[in-house]
Amino acid sequence: MFEIAPQVASLALQESSGPILTGTGAAALGLGLAALGAGYAERGIGSAAVGAVAEDDDLFVQALILTVLPETILIFSLVGMILAA
Repeated sequence: MFEIAPQVASLALQESSGPILTGTGAAALGLGLAALGAGYAERGIGSAAVGAVAEDDDLFVQALILTVLPETILIFSLVGMILAA
């Protein structure tokens, strides 16, 4: 992975006629990273929530709320991408 770092750095530092990353591209990158982060958070929360609900049915509402929380990050990112475009 680190072997290609000099080539990537020289490519990024080259002068070009336009920006390397446009506003729409940056917004799309932000949305993708937010989706990746939400999925990573959902992985741990979802498995813990399913285990808690399997033991006690009264914890369903709390488990559902904790499962939905990472998704709001993705919704905020989607709204930001729409406003940036």
